[in-house]
Amino acid sequence: MGTIRHIYIAPARGAAMEEQAQAEAIAGCGLRGDRYADVANRESPDYQLTLIELENIEAYVESSGQPMALHEPRRNLVTSGVRLNELCGRRFCVGEVELEGLDLCEPCGLFGERTQFEAVRFFVRRGGLRCRIVKGGLLQSGDAVVALP
Repeated sequence: MGTIRHIYIAPARGAAMEEQAQAEAIAGCGLRGDRYADVANRESPDYQLTLIELENIEAYVESSGQPMALHEPRRNLVTSGVRLNELCGRRFCVGEVELEGLDLCEPCGLFGERTQFEAVRFFVRRGGLRCRIVKGGLLQSGDAVVALP
């Protein structure tokens, strides 16, 4: 279906996103070292990992003429070649990790502060996917994203 292009973690809410070559996904928790691994930092206990499509970031840059670095949307995984909205309500694998897509990850106020405020409107229904980690393991850039039947 698609691939993971970049992996990011942030140790605390609002902290700078740090790119990782790999990250440990902990079932029922989050990525080791990421703010969402602490249940107190999640909107819901199940929102443990976030993804966004590289293609949507590129479309924003092209349509707005504004730059946007890949870490600025503040999602853990940047994908390519997969429509994340179609994985909402489904289970899928990223490498050896099994995820369940729970909800669209709509842009918030912090998203607007960290990017451009006009980006908030653009990324509605394009802001990514919030997930639960069903089966943990190691995530690496280049891992395949594959929907489960």
